[in-house]
Amino acid sequence: MGKFYVTTPIYYVNDVPHIGHAYTTLAADVLARYWKLVGEKTFFLTGTDEHGEKIQRTALAQGISPQELADRNAEHFKALWKKMNIQYDDFIRTTEERHLKVVSAFLERLQKAGDIYLGEYEDWYCVPCESYWTETQLDEKGNCPSCHRKVERLREESYFFKMSNYQALLEQHLNSHPEFIQPEARFNETKAFVESGLRDLSISRTSFDWGVPIPGAKGHITYVWVDALINYISALGWPEDKEGKFESFWPCDVHLIGKDILRHHSVYWPLLLMSAGIELPRVIFAHGWWTNEGQKMSKSLGNFIDPHQIIDQYGLDAFRYFLLREVNFGQDGDFSITALRQRINSDLANDLGNLLSRFTGMVSRYLEGSISSAKKIEGIDNELEEALKKAKKELELGIKTFAFHKGLISIWEFINYTNKYIDTTAPFRLAKNQDSRDRLETVLFYVGASLRAIAILIWCFMPGSAEKIWRTLKLEEPIGSKPLDENLSFELFKPKGLIQKAEPLFPRVE
Repeated sequence: MGKFYVTTPIYYVNDVPHIGHAYTTLAADVLARYWKLVGEKTFFLTGTDEHGEKIQRTALAQGISPQELADRNAEHFKALWKKMNIQYDDFIRTTEERHLKVVSAFLERLQKAGDIYLGEYEDWYCVPCESYWTETQLDEKGNCPSCHRKVERLREESYFFKMSNYQALLEQHLNSHPEFIQPEARFNETKAFVESGLRDLSISRTSFDWGVPIPGAKGHITYVWVDALINYISALGWPEDKEGKFESFWPCDVHLIGKDILRHHSVYWPLLLMSAGIELPRVIFAHGWWTNEGQKMSKSLGNFIDPHQIIDQYGLDAFRYFLLREVNFGQDGDFSITALRQRINSDLANDLGNLLSRFTGMVSRYLEGSISSAKKIEGIDNELEEALKKAKKELELGIKTFAFHKGLISIWEFINYTNKYIDTTAPFRLAKNQDSRDRLETVLFYVGASLRAIAILIWCFMPGSAEKIWRTLKLEEPIGSKPLDENLSFELFKPKGLIQKAEPLFPRVE
């Protein structure tokens, strides 16, 4: 048995979760579920980032303590993940003691390596982004190049991390591991930034106190990004590793992030790990951004998409399906209610929902709900099995390359192939002739077996719908009871009761 470790960024608790948070976390959930289906030992980590000046300022403005703000908003994230059927293995908060002590231990290791020194820092600082910028990096209005809000001139005593010590090593790693940063555009962006020359990183602040103290440095608080990045190993119990999680799951197989935090993950994090003597993660994948009906989402426009509202109105699995089917995961996409409705009516209601409805209706009508085995197999039936093998292979490729839309396309090609199989074999004609009874039972067995396989394949994307199909087919064993390679055999379709005409899986929306 292999292993698979996937992470989301830990989300900042200065506000409630929005579609961007949902997108990353959904992708991680799909990956974790898929590798569980395969039979791998998986670990899926998410959580919240709760330190920093922005949290302290936000809490002060609301008349509460930073911890109260963190406690309240961390629950908002947990509530959304529960609503979205997200099956994470751990939810880490940076205010937890288990994390605080690991940050201190990590920094002590950097100190022992001789990679931290005291100096003075002066540059432009963006509080919302918790990022520093040089004069030449500011936008044309002199604002933050990332969020385009005002920056502050900051000058203070600071501890620095010697990033420059490891520039050559990072360049070497990038050259020998082109898969390290994905997609390719983000790899090229990282490579260009590193090759332009790295300045040492300011890793402490003295202007606030809401954070982790630098060991042995009174008044210095750890830069929130250094604090946050360490969650990926603190959740595994590094360095003591009393439960063996770090040994079992590190290095991380993929850090999923938004492209706005690429530099922190593709440059700062690898260099920090090099200094600490820890193996680098295998892949960092930076996905694109969503717009809303063609407009960039912003607080000023008030057009952030509320996942709760979409789920309540259109259903959870429609939301999950749309996010990963509509656009290439590595590119930007536009969230359109019109497009969502089209996906629901076409892909979900017409294709998948109609297939289940046709099958259950025919079994109920022609076979009194009872179906047992294939009795008269023909070449077209074998072709259906081959189509399933093709879909399974293409889904695997889509998952491994983070091309979720391609994985879903491959499943839907098989769904449509099964619908065409019904059209070609014409069970409604076979039912008119008693001499064709064996052939009728065979055809409907193959459709039922196909639906069983479809439920398994869509489970990582739409677990609720998959389990509803499973129950409708009167299947008792858990969906993932066998490794995926062994679980798609048509012979495993063994209903344990009478199959009844199903209610619409996805009602059409008008």
